[in-house]
Amino acid sequence: MDEGADNGFNHSQTKMSMTTKTPLSAIAKAFEELSGFLGSQTKDQKLRLDNFCEACSLVSVLFSCLGLAFKFAEMEYVAKVHDLVEASKTYATLENVLDRDVANDTVKKPGSHSRNLRRVRQGLDLIRALFEEFLSTDDYYLKDAASTAYSRVCAPYHTWAVRTAVSAGMYTLPTREELLQKLNETDHTAEKKMRRYIEASRPVIAYIDKLY
Repeated sequence: MDEGADNGFNHSQTKMSMTTKTPLSAIAKAFEELSGFLGSQTKDQKLRLDNFCEACSLVSVLFSCLGLAFKFAEMEYVAKVHDLVEASKTYATLENVLDRDVANDTVKKPGSHSRNLRRVRQGLDLIRALFEEFLSTDDYYLKDAASTAYSRVCAPYHTWAVRTAVSAGMYTLPTREELLQKLNETDHTAEKKMRRYIEASRPVIAYIDKLY
């Protein structure tokens, strides 16, 4: 193969790589669809629980990419989403879940679907805050961005022991470059997709808040 043909092949590979669907693109698209539905819904249309769970399941990969510091969040988030996936076999919409727990006075009961929905909502908000901090700085290390996001969203609800463990884990976070490599993104492509998620997740989070 001559050098020209080789260069052409490499260019095609690069182009193909840039158009490949990545975790961030899938997440951004899924939440844009949820946000679009909420923006166009009529009075009788409610957000389906299975569609919500499908979008939320995609977010799990982000927690796993952050390593030990967010292992607690990953384990809790994955477990709560799994619970809601099981609930979606019985309840059609998010409102159905809340209505049932309100009737049974179990909205705040540990392990209830409504409480688990609140935990998932917190996970979505944590990722949103992390993306905002990630985009606001060019720091090589993610400790400050992750610590700020955690302090804003989760710390007020966690015990001292959990906060201490998270703080210690912040030193094990991947670098900015390492995170981008895990997500198969560049700074440029990641910024666009993170901004898409930030904008699309806001109405979804607000929608859940209104249910309570």
